[in-house]
Amino acid sequence: METFFVGDIAKELIKELLNVVRQTYLCRPAAEQLKCSVDSLLPIIQEIRLSGVELPQHRQKQLSELTDNLRLALDLARKAAASPRWNVYRSMQLARKMERIDHWITRWLERQVPAHLLADVHHIRVDYAARLDRIERTLDLTAASEVARGPVAFGTAPFSVFPETIEGFVPIRAPIAMWSPPATSCFPMPEMMEGLMMPTEAAAEAPVAMGKSPSSRFPVAEIMEGLMLAGEGVKPVGVGIRVGKEKVKEMLMEGINRVAVVGISGIGGSGKTTLAREICRDPEIRSYFEDRIYFETLSQSQNLESLKLRLWEQISGNIVLGVYNQIPQWQMELVPKDKGPFLLVLDDVWSVSELEELIFRVPGCKILVVSRFKFPAIVKSTYEMELLGEEDALSLFCHAAFEQKYIPSTVDQKLIKQVVEECKGLPLALKVIGASLRDQPPKFWLRAKNKLARGETISESHENKVLERMASSIDFLSGKARECFLDLGSFPEDKRIPLDVLINLWMELHDLDEEDAFAILVELSNKNLLTLLKDAQNRAGDIYSSYTELCVTQHDLLRDLALHVNNQEPLNTRRRLIMPRREKELPKEWERFKDQQLEAQIVSFNTGEMNESDWFQMHFPKTEVLILNFAADAYFLPPFLSVMPKLKTLILINYGASCTTLQNLSVFTSLSNLRSLWLEKIAVPPLPRTTVPLQNLRKVTLVLCELTNSLRCSKVELSLTFPRLSHLAIDHCIDITKLPSAICDINSLECLSISNCHDLSELPCEFGKLSSLGILRVYACPALKRLPQSICLLKGLKYLDISQSFNLQELPEELGHMTSLEKIDMRECSQLKTLPRSSSSLKSLGHVICDEDIAFLWKEAEKDIPDLRIQVAEESFNLDWLVE
Repeated sequence: METFFVGDIAKELIKELLNVVRQTYLCRPAAEQLKCSVDSLLPIIQEIRLSGVELPQHRQKQLSELTDNLRLALDLARKAAASPRWNVYRSMQLARKMERIDHWITRWLERQVPAHLLADVHHIRVDYAARLDRIERTLDLTAASEVARGPVAFGTAPFSVFPETIEGFVPIRAPIAMWSPPATSCFPMPEMMEGLMMPTEAAAEAPVAMGKSPSSRFPVAEIMEGLMLAGEGVKPVGVGIRVGKEKVKEMLMEGINRVAVVGISGIGGSGKTTLAREICRDPEIRSYFEDRIYFETLSQSQNLESLKLRLWEQISGNIVLGVYNQIPQWQMELVPKDKGPFLLVLDDVWSVSELEELIFRVPGCKILVVSRFKFPAIVKSTYEMELLGEEDALSLFCHAAFEQKYIPSTVDQKLIKQVVEECKGLPLALKVIGASLRDQPPKFWLRAKNKLARGETISESHENKVLERMASSIDFLSGKARECFLDLGSFPEDKRIPLDVLINLWMELHDLDEEDAFAILVELSNKNLLTLLKDAQNRAGDIYSSYTELCVTQHDLLRDLALHVNNQEPLNTRRRLIMPRREKELPKEWERFKDQQLEAQIVSFNTGEMNESDWFQMHFPKTEVLILNFAADAYFLPPFLSVMPKLKTLILINYGASCTTLQNLSVFTSLSNLRSLWLEKIAVPPLPRTTVPLQNLRKVTLVLCELTNSLRCSKVELSLTFPRLSHLAIDHCIDITKLPSAICDINSLECLSISNCHDLSELPCEFGKLSSLGILRVYACPALKRLPQSICLLKGLKYLDISQSFNLQELPEELGHMTSLEKIDMRECSQLKTLPRSSSSLKSLGHVICDEDIAFLWKEAEKDIPDLRIQVAEESFNLDWLVE
C-alpha cells in the first residue's frame, strides 16, 4: 500500500515538473505575444482618454484602470523577454503573472466594452436628434428669409456646393467617446466621422433674424452650427488662443536640425492643454512633422522608466530588450539621421527631475512641455498663457450657461456680466461656473456673485473642478513655500503687493533669512503662483538691491484658492483671519467670536473709514502680523491693538485719494515686541515727549506719507524712542525738503534709503555720526545738489546709491576715505563732470554703475583699483510710475 501511494506521488511530481518546464520554455514567446497585443491595444485606450472628450467620472476611472493594467502587462512582457531561461523560478513567477493579467484584460473587454458601446450609441442618437431639430428650424428660417427676398435662382440652394470647397470649414476629427479603431498615424486622431464639417471661428454663428438678408456664407455656416459630438465641449475661443497658437508654432518650426525644448506655461485651468491639442491638430504642424507627433500626459505618480522606454520604442521603432530599465546607448546611436523631424508633447509636467528624464537628444526632436510651472534651466522659450479678455470670456461663459454665444435678452445682463467678471478670464472657471448656474433662478445668480466676490465656492462642482484642481499646484511646494503662498491671500484683491512688505512678512513669520525668502519668491513665480512686476526678479536679486519700488501681483483665482485653503479650519483656529474684500463693517461671523480667543497668526482687515464705535473687542493672543487695509481720510486704530502681546509686524496701507489721519495712537504704548512698521499714505503725527520707546522696533518704512508736520513738531529724541532701529526707508514723501539732524543720532541705523523725494534738497551735516551705516540710498532726489562732507567719515559704508540725482554737481573731496565702499550706483547723474582725486584710494571698490560720460572718468581710477568693474547703464524710459 505504501509503495502504491509513493508511486502516485512521484507521478504527480513528475507531471508538475514537466508543467514547470513547459511554462518556463514558453515564457518568452508568451511574453512577445502579450507585448504585441498590448502594443496594439494601449494606444487605442490612450487615444480615447486623451482625445479631448470629457467622459463621465466612472468611465474615466474604468479606462484608467485598464490603462494601468495594460502598462503592467507591458512591463511583465519586457521582464520575461529579458529573463534568462536558466532562472526557472523567476520565469514561473512571470508566466503566472502574465497569465493572470491576460485573463483580467480578456474579462474586462468581454464585460465592459459592450456596455460602453451601448452608452455611446445612445448618446450619439440623442445628440444628433437634437441637432437635426436645430437644422430643420434653421432651414425653415432660411426658406422664410429667401421667400422674403424673392425667388432663388436654380443652383443657389444651400447644399449646391461640395462642403470641402466652402471657405470657413474644416473637417472635424472628433472621436467617439469609447471604442475606436487604431489610428494609422503616430498622433492619435481617429478618422471616424470623416467628412463631417464644422464652422471655423471666422464663420458666423448667430442666426439671421426673420426678414433680414443672410450673407452669402450664412446657409452652410448656420446649418452646420454645433455639429460636434456630445461631450467634446466648446472649441477654443478668442484672439488670445489664436495668437498663442501662432507664437508656439513659430517656436516649434524654427531650425529643423536643432534640438529644441519649447514650453507652454500658465496657471491651472488657463487652457494650456487645449492650446497644445490645437497645435497638434494644426495642418501646418502636422505637415511639418509629417504626422510624427506623440502626445503624452504625465500623471503625478508616473513610472518614468516605463514611460521613457515606451516613448523611445514609438519614436525609434526599436524594441528595447535586455536591461529593461534604461535605453542602451548603442540603440540611441542607431536612430537614422534622416528620419525627419518629430514632435513630442509632454503634457502636465510637474517636476524638473521627470522632465530631464524625458528629454531625447536625437536629431530632429522637438519637445513641447506643457506645465503649470516654468523650467528656465531646460526650457529656453516659453509661451505664458494669457487669460481671456472681456468679450471672449463672456462668449465662453454664455456657451456654458446658455448654449449660445450671447446673453439672452430674457435675463439680467448686468448680473451676468458681474458673475463673468468674478471668473477673471480663466477658461476653466468660466466653463464650470457657467454650467453650474445653467437654468438657475436670478436669486441663485446673485448669491453666486456675492460668494465669488468673497472668495467662496458656489457649488460642489466649482470646488471640485476649479479650486481642487488648482490646489494640486501647491501640493508640490515645500512646507514653508506653501505657507508663504497662503500668506498672499492676506492682501486685497486686484492690488499690487509691495515686495518689501512680503519679504519682511515672510522673514518675521516663518523665521527665514532674506536670501531664503527671496528664493521662495522666485519659486512661486516659476510655478506661476504669483507675478513679479518691473523685472523684479533681476532687480531684486542683487545683494544690495532695494525692494521699495518693486511689487508682485497674484491672479484673483489664486487668491481665492489661498482663501479657500485657509478657510477649511474653524474661524477661531485659523492660522490666517482675513476679510476677503472691502466692507463697510466687520464681518458678523467674527462678532460671534468676540468673547473668545482667536489663534490666528496673521489678521487682515479690509475696510473703509473706521470710527471707535465701528470696532468691537477681539482677542488675538498669538497674532504676529496685523494688516490694516482701508480707504479713508480718518482712521481710528483698533482698540485690541493694545492687547496683542506677540505682534511683530504692523502694516497700514491707505488706498484712499489722500493721506489719512490716524487716531487712537495710544495703542502703540503696548507694542513692546513690534519689530517692523509699514505706513503708506499716512499723515504721520508729531511724536510727543511722552512717547514710550519701542525697544524692539528694527524696521520702519514710510511710503507716500506726509512728514513735514511730524519732523517739524516732534519733541522726542529718536535715538531713545527707537534704540534698536536698523532700517529706515522713506519713499515718495514729496513734502520733505530737509532730513532732520535727529536721524543722525540713531547709531544703530544700518540701512538708510531715501527715494523719490523730489523736494529733498539737503542732508544733515552730521551724517558722519551714523557709524553703523552700511547701505545709503539717496536716489531719484532731483533737488539734491551735494552730499555732506561728513559722509566721508562712514568707514563701514559698503554701498552708495545716488542714481537719478540729476542736479548733483559734485562728490565730497574726501570720498577716498570710505575704505569699505564696494559698490556705487551713480547712473543718470548728468551734472557730475569730475571725480574727486581721492577716488583712486577706494581699494575695496569692485563695481560702479554709471552713464557713458562718467565711465570715462572712472577709467583713470581703474588703474589704481585692480578689481574695479565699470558698468555702463542702459538708458531706460518707461511710464511705470503712472500705474497704481
